[in-house]
Amino acid sequence: MKYKFLQHTADMKFQAFGKSLEEAFSNAVYALKEVITKDKIKPLVKRTINVKGKDNENLLYNFLEEFLFLLDSENFMISEVDKIIINLEKLELTAVIYGDNIKKYSAITDIKAITYNDMFIKQEKGKFIVQVVVDV
Repeated sequence: MKYKFLQHTADMKFQAFGKSLEEAFSNAVYALKEVITKDKIKPLVKRTINVKGKDNENLLYNFLEEFLFLLDSENFMISEVDKIIINLEKLELTAVIYGDNIKKYSAITDIKAITYNDMFIKQEKGKFIVQVVVDV
C-alpha cells in the first residue's frame, strides 16, 4: 500500500508509506494528486523542484506546497515523481517530476493549503510513514 486516507471531520487526511523517506514523500505526492483529481495525468512536461526546510516536517510541507503553487500558478498537475533526493543534513530536497496542464482533466477538489495539523514523519518496522492533513 502506497498511501491511505483517514477519517477527518472537515479536511482530507492521509498517510503515505515507503521503504525510504524519498519513497514516502513520493507517495504523499500521489495521495495529494488523488485528492485533486482521479484522472490519469499524462507525463508530458518535466520539472525539477528544489525545496529547503527547517526540519523534516517543514521539508515535507514545503515539498507538497510546491505542487499547490505549480497548480495555482501554471496549472501544472503532477503525473509522476521520477526521482527524489533528500539531503537530511542540509534539509534540502530535489525532485524530478512529470505532469500536464490540469485544464485538460477534471479536478474534483480544490486544496486551499497543506497544514501542520497532525503532521508527522516516523520510521516503524523498517518503513517510513508520513501523515498529512490538507485544507479543502
